[in-house]
Amino acid sequence: MGSGGLELPPGDDGHQGNSADVPPGAVSLARPMSAGAIGPELDWDTDAWHEVRTRAQRAGRAYIWLNLVEQRLRAVVAAVLRPVYEPVHGDEWVVAAAGPAGQEWVQRAVAVREVSRRKGYLLDPADDNVLSFLTLPQLRELMVQHWPCFEPYVDERRDVELALDELEVTRNVVSRNRALSEAVLNQAERASARLLEVLGAGGDVPSTRRLPVDAVEDLVGDRYADVVAVHSDRVRLLRQFPVEDLFGGARRVDALGIGLNLLVQNFSGRRLLRLAESGGRVRLLFLNPASSAIKRRERELGIKRGELSRAVEMNILHMRRVRSRLRDPGAFEIQVFDETPRFTAYLVDGDGADGIAVVQSYLRRTRGMEAPVLVLRNGRNGGKVVKSDQLDESGLFPTYREEFELMWADSRPVS
Repeated sequence: MGSGGLELPPGDDGHQGNSADVPPGAVSLARPMSAGAIGPELDWDTDAWHEVRTRAQRAGRAYIWLNLVEQRLRAVVAAVLRPVYEPVHGDEWVVAAAGPAGQEWVQRAVAVREVSRRKGYLLDPADDNVLSFLTLPQLRELMVQHWPCFEPYVDERRDVELALDELEVTRNVVSRNRALSEAVLNQAERASARLLEVLGAGGDVPSTRRLPVDAVEDLVGDRYADVVAVHSDRVRLLRQFPVEDLFGGARRVDALGIGLNLLVQNFSGRRLLRLAESGGRVRLLFLNPASSAIKRRERELGIKRGELSRAVEMNILHMRRVRSRLRDPGAFEIQVFDETPRFTAYLVDGDGADGIAVVQSYLRRTRGMEAPVLVLRNGRNGGKVVKSDQLDESGLFPTYREEFELMWADSRPVS
């Protein structure tokens, strides 16, 4: 009998209890049993792995946002309160700033700091201070207690508190490694971006008014050149990045493709007219509807002969009507090319660091609406934004911009 009252399985036949090879009183070892015969199944199936990876991805994104917010809030608190308390209290200025109301949580932070010192958890000497051990709610308490000190630097106290309230749910979920829903993650990202903007740490990328910089892009964007988003089709692109956000307020639009439906059919002629009249420049390069290349494309897509060429011709006529209403037609140029189309590209403000590009490759039996989409941000160098005269040439944006210029030079104007 085993210690738990269970009978031990017998050993090999040659090693029974009454064998001469086994000393009296010895217990035979049990033979190994199959894993499935002892206890629950430990393997994860495909669905389980998918679920945990999804959880990890969401928690990782949320952690990056929370980390940025906490570091920024810590820096703001230090910049505002340190000059007030440090001259009198020295290194204990955080304890003094917490006052009687925060005595309990600030002492807890002091204790955690001491434990971290003893166990060697302080890897960076810059973190060897009480402020580094305060949590987001405690940093918030310091702001609220000393709001008159922060008021000259922060416009709306209510905006700060509302954003921190929204982040508290995410912070608790991430800290306890629980499931984070996509809706809560989206809310946390919006609240974090808003809070960083209020605290004066908004993105310094000029194109953020058109395509906000994501926290993950800001940290690891250099791993993917200047690609900031990938969508499986144009429907998903427009769901995340409406044409109004893409073309609205642009000073320059260069577009190359077969029919340019993304622009022509989704952005009104009135808005294009306003864009050109306000000093912007538009250059549209269509595939010639009378070329042999468009006939080959019709055969690839398996559509009726002349169907695609008529659609392209209608788009060109529509753009001609828009151009005819301009006082300066030179601000709105339309040209056609006869070569085999390889991709469609929309370059917005592509001549500077404010540029955004939407690019799709043409697939043999896939319409443009269903083709994968790349979104590029110009002016990224190692994940950092550079000046327009120092633009990084290692990304994809300059490649497509150069290809557009070459195609434009070889094309013919539409009268």
